[in-house]
Amino acid sequence: MANFIVSARKYRPTTFESVIGQSVITSTLSNAISDNHLAQSFLFCGPRGVGKTTCARILAKTINCQNISEKVEPCDKCESCTSFNESHSFNIHELDAASNNSVDDIRNLVEQVRFAPQVGNYNIYIIDEVHMLSASAFNAFLKTLEEPPSHAIFILATTEKHKIIPTILSRCQIFDFKRIIIDDIVNHLEFVAESEGIKATQDALNIIAHKSDGSLRDALSVFDRLASFSDGITYKSVIENLNILDHDYYFRITTSILEQDISNTLLIFNGIIESGFDGHHFIGGLATHFRDLLVSKDEETLVLLEKGESLKEQYLAQSKLCEQAFLLKALEVCNKCDVQYKTSKNQQLLVELSLMKLCSTSDQKSKKKESEVIILPKQKPKTEREVVQEINETKKKQTKRTEEIVEEKELDETEKPELKKVTSLISISDLDEPEEIEPEKTIEKRNADFKNEELQEVWREYVNSQKEKGKSNFATTLDMNEPVLLANCKIEVQISNKSQEVVIEKEKIDLHEFLRNRLQNDTLEVITKIQEKTDEERTPFTNKDKYEKMTKENPKLQNLKEKLGLDFDF
Repeated sequence: MANFIVSARKYRPTTFESVIGQSVITSTLSNAISDNHLAQSFLFCGPRGVGKTTCARILAKTINCQNISEKVEPCDKCESCTSFNESHSFNIHELDAASNNSVDDIRNLVEQVRFAPQVGNYNIYIIDEVHMLSASAFNAFLKTLEEPPSHAIFILATTEKHKIIPTILSRCQIFDFKRIIIDDIVNHLEFVAESEGIKATQDALNIIAHKSDGSLRDALSVFDRLASFSDGITYKSVIENLNILDHDYYFRITTSILEQDISNTLLIFNGIIESGFDGHHFIGGLATHFRDLLVSKDEETLVLLEKGESLKEQYLAQSKLCEQAFLLKALEVCNKCDVQYKTSKNQQLLVELSLMKLCSTSDQKSKKKESEVIILPKQKPKTEREVVQEINETKKKQTKRTEEIVEEKELDETEKPELKKVTSLISISDLDEPEEIEPEKTIEKRNADFKNEELQEVWREYVNSQKEKGKSNFATTLDMNEPVLLANCKIEVQISNKSQEVVIEKEKIDLHEFLRNRLQNDTLEVITKIQEKTDEERTPFTNKDKYEKMTKENPKLQNLKEKLGLDFDF
């Protein structure tokens, strides 16, 4: 039984032309080789699985090829290419910096650089995951990287460019690899499926490409897993294996929202939860669905819809039923739910409220078809007297209806005298509207007089409450510094240093609230004042202050420190 080779290795590109999704970089490297403008140190950086190490190997192989083709590709026939393909080339060295990141490893590498190549023109050193090198290893590598021998070329690869020190970056020619687009990944997966004789639908491959997040290696790994699951890769098998919410759920729930069917919408969401999906994952997917519907409404933005052909047709059909204003509002509601999800105590209820709000936002059901619209004759503008009369009649009807409701309920006003008017229901769409505060309901500030003795008593009570809450540092600071009542309800607290001021400022809001409630005065304010002390009066806080004070009291302490060679952090 032959050993199985994963698709990521079996179909790994061996020429610049076969590299997927990095045409700008491969053409630049090809031109540099043909024009003999090769740098002596390269840095390939970008996300995982986009071809950094692959391009480094192709570059190393092409440079040492003895019969480079007109298209600047290796011949795969010369001694250098053959030895590289069979993994025993003495001119191309690969180092994994994740496991060889010490100074000694780099020093061994620097010693090898001095030797000339046995076959070909260059010794090429590929250092993968170079950001894992220690700071000392980077510094040991600097001089060699800046002035390497003419026969040495370094190719560094990393996924985290920001972790590399600037002195290394300035010595390298940097190439930024981009994420591979969905179409390129799908095309390559179709090629692999055809080569392996595996039946795969385009919708299924499209979902795999989306799940890979721009990494071709991840896409091929998922492809191998699904190929082992069944004889063919179908849309259903991908959904089941990758634990992805089917697009059908989003189409169905959007239809219910457009029909303002709250019951069916909640039932669909409940089915999603019972299937084991997370509410946060669902609301994110629903926002993406609304975004795709918005994109589908315009032919110019249709290119942004990265879906299979059958899915595109469904999105186009449903986008015609949705108004642009509704989709924008729906995106806003979903985004708000997404932000509040982690901090919500009842997360399922939060999602359900958002869905109900979406149903209330949609006015698709109330719209009539064009054939059913009745065109009314143009009316004359009403006079001011007619408008006032119409308003008065409306008020009379509302009053009469209120009285009828009260009579129907048979409420006894002697038992419930507080019921004087009937409240109206608030729709979910009104939840975002701010309440208007009437001026006459504004709370007046309390301004009760209090004495210094009362202040001291309330102050000690607050200190004890803070100790019970476990805020010992804050309570000790307040206990050490008694308050003094000044004019205009100012309370002065004299403190010893800046750190005590920071401790009090941090809890000042809570302190103000407690004092104002207990003393019934909303105008009081606590202010801090640092006491100015002489060097003799100053309390030692740092190790340096304590040591200097002890030395003044006993000068022999300095001699003892010097004789024993003692030291400590100041």
